Amino acid sequence: MMQITEGKIPFMGYETYYRIVGTKSSKAPLFLLHGGPGSSHNYFEVLDELAAKNQRQIIMYDQLGCGNSSIPDDHPELYTKETWVKELMNLREQLGLKKIHLLGQSWGGILAIIYLCDYQPEGIKSVILSSTLASASLWSRELHRMIKYLPDDEQAAIKAAEDKKSFTGSAYLKANDHFMSQHVIKMSADLPECVRQKKKSGTLAYETAWGPNEYTPEGNLHDYEYTDKLDRIKVSTLITSGTDDLCTPYVAKSMHDRIKGSEWQLFEYCGHMPFVQKTDEYIDLLCRWLDKND
Repeated sequence: MMQITEGKIPFMGYETYYRIVGTKSSKAPLFLLHGGPGSSHNYFEVLDELAAKNQRQIIMYDQLGCGNSSIPDDHPELYTKETWVKELMNLREQLGLKKIHLLGQSWGGILAIIYLCDYQPEGIKSVILSSTLASASLWSRELHRMIKYLPDDEQAAIKAAEDKKSFTGSAYLKANDHFMSQHVIKMSADLPECVRQKKKSGTLAYETAWGPNEYTPEGNLHDYEYTDKLDRIKVSTLITSGTDDLCTPYVAKSMHDRIKGSEWQLFEYCGHMPFVQKTDEYIDLLCRWLDKND
């Protein structure tokens, strides 16, 4: 049976929940940064079997503002990239993680990019940028391009919501749900339980840092523009994305072209979570990548 260790670490007067899968080995652990902000670690549990298959610990956690970590609902000023980088650094220090492979998915990839470009951390063996982005403005443009493939009434509902800056109407919510099911993942009974289970989402964290939806970045990350900083990333880099992803092939290629020596794996017929939709294939890719970059 897989060894799973859970705990909480103090951070800025709050607590960060973490979950470690597997036992220590000579291999550097894989450290996971979830999306959102505010999405929690749950879906990463589909990767648990990698710990046994690759004899390597996997470490995941819930970022401040969601899941099993503290969720301060009266301090929105906490929800910034600086806070979440400090939390990442605190976890590494408290857990004694001198050498790691880093995987960031969606917002977690943004966090990884900021961490690598602005802080130049030591001990990063490699980074996997999973369905993420280096530019908020490019992301918004690409998603608005894809919105044009929705039915006319759904396009109109989204435009009306954006014009009025009101994102609570039933027509908008229906249109947004359809868009997300097309490009993130369509929830169904056959998905793994860890993906379907109810979680403590960080709505305040998401809306404060990003915005009301994926294509309207108007939170404090609205000026996130790192495309021209990507050449600061000197560690081995693997980019993964799906053909139907929010991270469009153009978004993925914009990162691939600017990170010297990076590799890019595009998963056919996948949305924002290829590791859920093609778990076995994704784990095999990670095993090869991690072993190659140990």
